[in-house]
Amino acid sequence: MNIEQLYEVIEERLKRKVKKSYTNKLIKLGPKKIAQKFGEEANELIIDYLKGSKKRTIEEAVDVIYHLLVLLKSKKII
Repeated sequence: MNIEQLYEVIEERLKRKVKKSYTNKLIKLGPKKIAQKFGEEANELIIDYLKGSKKRTIEEAVDVIYHLLVLLKSKKII
């Protein structure tokens, strides 16, 4: 999956208002929670970059990208 596809998944879940969607839950929780989750994921990426495996670093990087897209979407930047 590339970043464009990830963005499309986020868009689709928000449009369809899928109740069990983590994306919708995060948007409903608001800016403070979105910012908190982005910060947590960024910290986890840094830790895995310094001490973790390549696989874990990639997984955490994907989480950061996802949360960044949700953050930008919630602010109507993208």
